Amino acid sequence: MTLTWRAVVLAAVGVPLVLLLPSTGTVLVWALVCVALCVLDASLAASPRQVAVQRDLPPSVRLTEPATSTLTLTHVGNRRLRGLVRDAWPPSASAEQDRHTVVVAPGDGARVRTVLHPTRRGDAVADRVTIRAAGPLGLAGRQASLTVPGRLRVLPEFASRRHLPSRLARLREMDGRAAVQVRGPGTEFDSLREYVIGDDVRAIDWRASARRADVVVRTWRPERDRRVLIVLDTGRTSAVRVQDAPRLDASIEAALLLGALATHAGDRVELLAFDRRVRARVAGTAGPRLMPALADALATTSSQLVETDWPGVVTQVRERLSQRALVVLLTALDASAVERGLLGVAQQLTSRHQVVLASVADPETDALRTGRADAREVFDAAAAERAALERSAVAVRLRRRGVEVVDALPDDLAPRLADTYLALKAAGRL
Repeated sequence: MTLTWRAVVLAAVGVPLVLLLPSTGTVLVWALVCVALCVLDASLAASPRQVAVQRDLPPSVRLTEPATSTLTLTHVGNRRLRGLVRDAWPPSASAEQDRHTVVVAPGDGARVRTVLHPTRRGDAVADRVTIRAAGPLGLAGRQASLTVPGRLRVLPEFASRRHLPSRLARLREMDGRAAVQVRGPGTEFDSLREYVIGDDVRAIDWRASARRADVVVRTWRPERDRRVLIVLDTGRTSAVRVQDAPRLDASIEAALLLGALATHAGDRVELLAFDRRVRARVAGTAGPRLMPALADALATTSSQLVETDWPGVVTQVRERLSQRALVVLLTALDASAVERGLLGVAQQLTSRHQVVLASVADPETDALRTGRADAREVFDAAAAERAALERSAVAVRLRRRGVEVVDALPDDLAPRLADTYLALKAAGRL
């Protein structure tokens, strides 16, 4: 039995009576009257356990987009149900209004809707549905919490998709569907055309020039069906917060944009989320099915507070790639972490593959480097400057081992990585 505010008002009504007749008998009688009325009211309320509840949810929703949880109530009891229904969700689901007033006749039904605004990737699991049925007097009622399963998959936001149209336009130019042609080694032969000033002399086709009695050059288009393996580091460094978001989130945005661009270019894309074991994997999927598969796999990927096993990463790459491919490492460019792990195995990757390391830079470091107001800011500036120098030094050491390094702010990482991919493709280095 649950009491309402009306029961409190009823008890308060008896206060003047108790003051006028201050005796134990008066208090006891009034208390018994209140309890009897509440018990009677609760017994006349409809049973909440005679309500069948069914939940309808969309299978998934992108982060920051709304979703609606619909509860269908079917009353199978013989008393009219008047009460409150609460559709409970975790705080990260940000339920707009999860309490609903309902009036349902016996044998009838009703629908209540709760709008959700998720603020976190992953699976939002619904809690129990609580039904509180009030009695005819409104003094008390009956309450029950029913288990109604519900799971909403919250996909990454993919805010970086705004950069996709401009990169696809550049890809079309490279692919020969626009006026621009790409020339250079490592690409597929497309056609011949007359030589113009500025063309690379290495592209001249001397035999064709002799036949035509004019200098002609070969034009090329980027090779298709190349392998692109995106390795997402989910170790402890990915948990560092940059601009109020984990570093992992910016890496996920970069992985999604690169995956969308590479699949439009006709390349085969695979994803591997790894720290000391495989946390997520997408392989053998292409075309329009790739992006939903990537988003679904990355939705539940989270940082783990363990050191990344870089020799294990090399083993995973060797197991999945037998031919030369583009290997993209989305990890941190922290000097200590790279020196202890990646630096020792970098040449094992670059000896067989084109390797790109993409890392998120912290804008607060640059802000700290300019502080000179007091001694504390000077010490902070010195520490930030030292960290920046160490970061630059480890990037140079990686480049000497054949690794392309992309170091950018969170909002710039995805487009910068896409530009690097296009540049490598144009140069025939994939």
